[in-house]
Amino acid sequence: MLAQRTVQQAMRRLAARPQSLSRPALSRLGLPATLPPLSQPQQSRPVATQKIPPSAGLDILAAQRRHRPVSPHLTIYRPQITWYLSALNRITGSALSGGLYVFATAYLAAPLLGWHLDSAALAAAFGSLPVAAKVATKFLVALPFTFHSFNGVRHLVWDTGREFGNAQVVRTGWMVVGATVVGSGILAFV
Repeated sequence: MLAQRTVQQAMRRLAARPQSLSRPALSRLGLPATLPPLSQPQQSRPVATQKIPPSAGLDILAAQRRHRPVSPHLTIYRPQITWYLSALNRITGSALSGGLYVFATAYLAAPLLGWHLDSAALAAAFGSLPVAAKVATKFLVALPFTFHSFNGVRHLVWDTGREFGNAQVVRTGWMVVGATVVGSGILAFV
């Protein structure tokens, strides 16, 4: 690279001094015979720009983006269990942590606001519900816990390097779904 750059700089210096070398001398250096005459300057074209308002620039950019190819999108792929479980894992994790933060904040603010969020009040409110509503509420509360827990175990198994083939990932995904439904059902009836 350094040798190439040195040769390029030397050739530029020689080209800048046309009287020092003749065309036969340049041809002996291995340069092509189609070089422009040394006495004429190199051609150059000035760059033409024009001022446009920012809104016009955004319109040009939007028009250019409409002609760009779209990267592969959800519409061209067949949905897979791994997509759904990945999205559900993130959603349940966010819902569980968000619910914990909201309840903890409300529990701390309850004495200041006059709310009754103590254990006795919550147990009395839950006890007054009909049996079907109790079971449904327990199932809906248990569902994100069990799913996030079972899917977390699945990820821990992956961290050991096992069950990481395509067929195994699909199989363990359906196992997580089944264990989630069964586990949530058991917790709902306990």
